[in-house]
Amino acid sequence: MNSKIHLTDSDRLQIEILLKQHCSLNKIADQIGKNKTTISREIKKRALDSEKFAAHYPANRCVKRRECQCVQLCDDKPNCTRRCATCGHCNKVCLTYEEEVCDKLVYPPYVCNGCAEEQRCVLKKRYYLHKHAHEAYREMLIESRQGANITEGELLELDAFISPLIKKGQSVSHIFVNNPDRLNISESSAYRYIAGGLLKANNLDMPRVVRFKPRKAKPVEHKVDSGCRIGRNYLDYTKFIEESGGAIVEMDTVKGGVSGKVLLTLMFKSCDFMLAFLRDRNTSQTVIDRFNILYELLGAKCFRSLFQVILTDYTEKSTIPNPAIYCWYTSAYAQILGIVFCLSL
Repeated sequence: MNSKIHLTDSDRLQIEILLKQHCSLNKIADQIGKNKTTISREIKKRALDSEKFAAHYPANRCVKRRECQCVQLCDDKPNCTRRCATCGHCNKVCLTYEEEVCDKLVYPPYVCNGCAEEQRCVLKKRYYLHKHAHEAYREMLIESRQGANITEGELLELDAFISPLIKKGQSVSHIFVNNPDRLNISESSAYRYIAGGLLKANNLDMPRVVRFKPRKAKPVEHKVDSGCRIGRNYLDYTKFIEESGGAIVEMDTVKGGVSGKVLLTLMFKSCDFMLAFLRDRNTSQTVIDRFNILYELLGAKCFRSLFQVILTDYTEKSTIPNPAIYCWYTSAYAQILGIVFCLSL
């Protein structure tokens, strides 16, 4: 069983894929290496409600919609002879409306992923989407770590002791050195409480603190999801080449300095023609942006014909003995691109 306590984004992606393949919760738990209860709680807690109706079917979720004979429930249509059960406004105006709930939302798998009746079902739906689920998980982690890990009474006691000393000109470090037995928090926590406005003293009471420049935060980089490697190994690559014989384009990155601008190169092996694109940073998002531009300029048909297979370096070291490990490359146009493999050397 997986030793990791929390589910990763790759685990959640695998849950979504296996749900679409009609796998049971037991099978999903075995595939991921988690307990069935963990999978069940994850799906029920982070599934997303959907108001999507089936196309060409009346938007009616009432339990009595099949045998109901009510007519003229709408006051604005006195001459309507249509049966109200076939109208999309029935559920909003009918006083005897009772919503029907699908059994799949009450019993496992608790969601509509992979349901054969999805296209013609008019009932309320729930979907498990790994991206939304992981974002909700990350948001929960951030919220749980925000604020002060201290009770209100302890905070008032701390404020009554520290704030007068700071206002008299003493530094936080001086207070902690001279009163180690009276303080049960760290020095950095005290600075954080003061900066957050939890104490009566503030940064203006500390002349040295206000002279510090704010730290520059590193820009958020778009990391490649490890789930993109599922089904995209060396065997998948050789099998595809044998079956389709697609034209191969080799993709690589040419670096100048450590953190400066880089080149994205695309080498067409069939004619020894190379394209090079200048990027400000060596991130996956800048690669995706260049492919977005190519897709818009070339159009879908020409784009698919030129980029049937893309082979590129994969820099992460593999733990598998064979060094020639291939994986798919993930991007916004992964399915449009056809096949993109990464070679680890």
